[in-house]
Amino acid sequence: MNTQRRVIHVISHTHWDREWYMPYEAHHVKLVQTMDALLDTFATDPEFKSFYLDGQSIVLEDYLQIYPERRELLQQYVKEGKLSAGPWYVLQDEFLTSSEANVRNMQIGHRDAKGFGPVSKVGYFPDSFGNMGQAAQLLRQAGIDNAVFGRGVKATGFNNSVGDGASLESPFSELVWEAPDGSQVLGVLFANWYNNGMEIPVDPTEAKAYWDHRIASASRYASTPHLLLMNGCDHQPVQTNLSEALRVARELYPEHEFIHSNFDDYMKAVQVSLPPKLSLTRGELRGQKTDGLFTLANTASARVSIKQLNQQNQTLLEKVAEPLATIANGQGKAYPHALFVYAWKTLMQNHPHDSICGCSVDEVYREMEIRFAKSMEVAKAIVIESAKAVGDGVDTSAFEAIGTGAAPFVVFNTSGYEGSSVVTVDVELSRRYFKQSENPVAVAEEVRSRTHGAGYLVNERGVRVACSSEDLGVRFGYDLPDDKFRQPYYCRTVRLTFETDALPGIGYATYAWVPDAGSEASAETGSLLTGDSTLENELLKLTVASDGGMTLLDKRSGQSFAGLGHYENTGDVGNEYIFVQPKGDVPITTHGRAADIRVVENTSYRATLEIVQTLDIPVSADERLAEEMNTMTFIYDRNAGRATETVPLRIVTRVSLERGGKGVRVNSTYDNKSTDHRLRVLYPTDVNATTHFADSIFEVAERETKPSAEWRNPCNAQHMSNFIDVHEAKRGLTIAGKGLNEYEVLLDGRNTIAVTVLRSVGELGDWGVFPTPEAQCLGVNTVEWMIIPHAGRDRVDAYREAHRFPVPVTVSQTGIHAGTLPLSYSFLQWQGDGVLFSSLKTNEERGDWMARWYNVTGQAGEVRLSSPQGGGSYVSNIMEDAGGIAVDGRLPVGKYEIVTVGLR
Repeated sequence: MNTQRRVIHVISHTHWDREWYMPYEAHHVKLVQTMDALLDTFATDPEFKSFYLDGQSIVLEDYLQIYPERRELLQQYVKEGKLSAGPWYVLQDEFLTSSEANVRNMQIGHRDAKGFGPVSKVGYFPDSFGNMGQAAQLLRQAGIDNAVFGRGVKATGFNNSVGDGASLESPFSELVWEAPDGSQVLGVLFANWYNNGMEIPVDPTEAKAYWDHRIASASRYASTPHLLLMNGCDHQPVQTNLSEALRVARELYPEHEFIHSNFDDYMKAVQVSLPPKLSLTRGELRGQKTDGLFTLANTASARVSIKQLNQQNQTLLEKVAEPLATIANGQGKAYPHALFVYAWKTLMQNHPHDSICGCSVDEVYREMEIRFAKSMEVAKAIVIESAKAVGDGVDTSAFEAIGTGAAPFVVFNTSGYEGSSVVTVDVELSRRYFKQSENPVAVAEEVRSRTHGAGYLVNERGVRVACSSEDLGVRFGYDLPDDKFRQPYYCRTVRLTFETDALPGIGYATYAWVPDAGSEASAETGSLLTGDSTLENELLKLTVASDGGMTLLDKRSGQSFAGLGHYENTGDVGNEYIFVQPKGDVPITTHGRAADIRVVENTSYRATLEIVQTLDIPVSADERLAEEMNTMTFIYDRNAGRATETVPLRIVTRVSLERGGKGVRVNSTYDNKSTDHRLRVLYPTDVNATTHFADSIFEVAERETKPSAEWRNPCNAQHMSNFIDVHEAKRGLTIAGKGLNEYEVLLDGRNTIAVTVLRSVGELGDWGVFPTPEAQCLGVNTVEWMIIPHAGRDRVDAYREAHRFPVPVTVSQTGIHAGTLPLSYSFLQWQGDGVLFSSLKTNEERGDWMARWYNVTGQAGEVRLSSPQGGGSYVSNIMEDAGGIAVDGRLPVGKYEIVTVGLR
């Protein structure tokens, strides 16, 4: 510790969880009261210098929802430096929100903050349950050179107490945090948590004891004479007598300087007084060099249904609506910026760590479901209008010669990766609009009598495409024109299912249904079923054993994977934060138990096997758990076990292989009638490797499979965004999920991937007694994932397939008409080894297209791209700034670099 005179920087703040142990509106009321007290303190105490609003601009938004007339007053205080604004919109969980959601959070946080004054340039992560490895690169691209965080580096234990040990990555609160690409920021750890300066006494005797302890604790970890004391905590009211408390401190300790400070002044003071060399910490901060008991990684599996909705919502916005609206903008349709901001904000209100992590009271999740629904309805409306605008510009006149009444439709692939897809689309035929004065019964009968559901499907070349068709009969529909009243109609509807040709990554292909009373759609030109329980295409062969276990042969590499897909059930006497298996609990598995296996789909484009298995599992934990929960027994001291009474857990698994499929799709439905347990699906890889790779925020993070020597947690579950991969030089297995965010690679000699599909718990946990019966996730649940084998060297191709898996294609029916667009087209063609595509959207200020990629390897690469924009392109950043160097079609991408390109 530096022996210079100490400067104690007291920063007033409140860490504001919008919802947690109370519903949102209950917290909202407390926020209004806190802000009222703060504004009154500013007005009455000139020595009360500043207050930090937790790094999130939504705090201002929530307050102005009640007092909109106080905007100018807030703007005044932000401009004077008394209040902070941004840099985030919300304090998100970094691992459970997508890469682009993290970027939109920064973009919208800055956008809103600028409406009040200067944007706070503090990389604030006070309570994230682990920190993403690319944080330093993202912060640097946003013009932020520091990060303040509370978890992931030092040995942090229960209630954030700090331990000692040789394993500590940094002896100081201050360190250099480096992203995989080499970007660095000054990191400041809340070594004594973000409440180490809360409730400072005014009484001299109490103050002396308080400051002796707090100064010593802060000095213990500080590398400079500047000590950080955070005057606040979770939902902490303003300390209105702080000025008096600091006057007392100055009298007691004249040898020190006490400042009512702010982060800007504190950071400047620290940066000029740092020692010559600080510890360097690289990549993710996940607390892996701790005992592992409180990394809170099991929040990745709390309330899986919420994670599924989040995945659907994020994917719909960033992978479907934004790119479709962008290419529609290129066809002259205005880009709906304001609607996107609203949809993203509504979604991100579900992204604070205590919300999306599933560790709040039940009322929170009822409201979150509504927010997801609201955001997705907006996104769907944008998708429909954007797809129609593009489809109406396609020249479909060639279909006129194929057959009378041909009904064209455009199939969009906005994933960024080329590939085929099995599509189900409802095609409407012979619309008959009617007026209010007409008899709808007669209109429906008229359509029924003059139409039929027979016909065939053709692609853009007029070649027939095998498909399944179902005549849905006559159905009601309506249009909402821009220039007249709503227009109801009846039409004949035919539902088609077929496999597309390889669709371009950001583009489309056009098909047409041709009504023909003398023809039938064909789906039986071949079969992927090569045995009673074997599915096979050109790339893969899957065989299901009598107990439901699967063997998968990758024909490209010659590698075979055996014993895949068994389920494992264990008890869980933990809480929403932490999984705890009861002492002596033996897992119950489907291995060796007879399964009912049957064929449920057999067409030329897809075959599906259904596997039905039943496990008899305990109905709940035993009676001890309720008492231990009510008395707040430390979770690792709990002696609760599982009840002796059992109930059936029926699992219906459908495995599907598509003709052009590079992986096996899995759909699993189970009826959960039990509480206090966990269900995982197991995939032995038999890969000889000591590390594995997890999809994360703008990286595929390499992680040690065996935890550190300090690790004591029997469970080593971790986060993944979309997939987990284990590979060696010639063999690899990737499991990609939809809203499945928790995995563990088991130390069982087979490097088995265990993916959590259900975790049932009955309490929030943390600091009080908060029952959460709805977190038991009772009832019918459905989860989806994909099995993608590869040869190790082609792992990035597997990652692209894993990213394409959750992105739905979009179908828009159109008419036969002339147009400026061909029947198939790619709006953004790109190539690049080791590079993954992230997003395509339109910049609000300039109207430029903004496209983003990132390198997931340690080797420099490039993106080779072409676009019909024709106005040139330039290098930008996550904030979409203009003025970067021009791109001539070949964009260098450094190792692990995130690159954003503006297309004029």
